[in-house]
Amino acid sequence: MLRRLALTAVVSLAALATAVPASTATASGPASSGPVPSAVPTTGPFAAARPALGPLPMPLPLPGFLDGGEGTGVGEADNVRTRLTVSVENTGVAGADGTFELECGPTGGSHPRGQAACDRLAEAGATRAGRQELFRPTPEGTMCTMIHGGDATARIVGTWEGRAVDTTASRRDGCEIARWNSLVPVLPDVR
Repeated sequence: MLRRLALTAVVSLAALATAVPASTATASGPASSGPVPSAVPTTGPFAAARPALGPLPMPLPLPGFLDGGEGTGVGEADNVRTRLTVSVENTGVAGADGTFELECGPTGGSHPRGQAACDRLAEAGATRAGRQELFRPTPEGTMCTMIHGGDATARIVGTWEGRAVDTTASRRDGCEIARWNSLVPVLPDVR
């Protein structure tokens, strides 16, 4: 979210910098004697002509926390960008098996650890590697330790940060155990 705020600020400042006419710039420093000469004529028949500034830039949508949490930015039809259905079986942990709904931004649904799960997803989404790897299955041919972590299986379906998600997770080997653990608390901690 901070990255979005910083990008909005940088783009807005860049747009403002291009909208200021060059004739209003002034020099600074010890050798400064006033306004910097510009290519715009100040006398004669062309003095009244001013360069066109072009179209004004469109205002960028504000992040949700700046516009009062309404999330009514341009093209934003739905406030909830993360909506997942998490189905878990065979964990051996009381209350962990079942199908749970998870919504983030604002947090909602029937997930037993909704806020913690949304925080984990936001943490992963803050890094490029996290966005690329979080729900990606273990690549075919990857060498994994032959450690069996139990019979737990899970399926996660829905959208995360506006991207479609449809993945399964298990604890059949070391790679899948590591993948499962990286998804805790979206998935239950069965260690």
